[in-house]
Amino acid sequence: MLSLRHHKTAGKERGFTLIEVLVTVIILAIGLLGLAGLQLGGLRYSFSAYQRSQATIMANDIVDRMRANRTVAAAGNYDIDLGDAPGAQDCTGTGANCSTNTMADADLYEWKQALADVLPAGDGSVERNGANFIITIQWDDTRGEQAPKTLAVETVL
Repeated sequence: MLSLRHHKTAGKERGFTLIEVLVTVIILAIGLLGLAGLQLGGLRYSFSAYQRSQATIMANDIVDRMRANRTVAAAGNYDIDLGDAPGAQDCTGTGANCSTNTMADADLYEWKQALADVLPAGDGSVERNGANFIITIQWDDTRGEQAPKTLAVETVL
């Protein structure tokens, strides 16, 4: 009789263990979903930081180009608005013979092309205000859900 009683309680214990395993699997699945959400958020923020770094590098690029061609920059030949497309100029290679004004056009063309290549919907402007220059870079960081991101840098040549 003792062995029959033991047999009945063993069946009940097996069912209870299965419920514990199911609850554990559900808790584990919820935890893994939470970790996946954290990973997705981290990727989004690190990509946003990457884009901001690229915008800063591109702002420094046009400032360096203007410093190399300071007289033409001071005359306003580097001024360009968002959405404006400079004429295509090529001042590279062994046969290139560009004036300083043509060099400014080539610099702006290359800069605007690089902005469009590096940043999603990337565009830039250069505004001269006396001896100060304001470089504005704009790009879409939100996949069209919010207003474009903007980085503005002010410098004196």
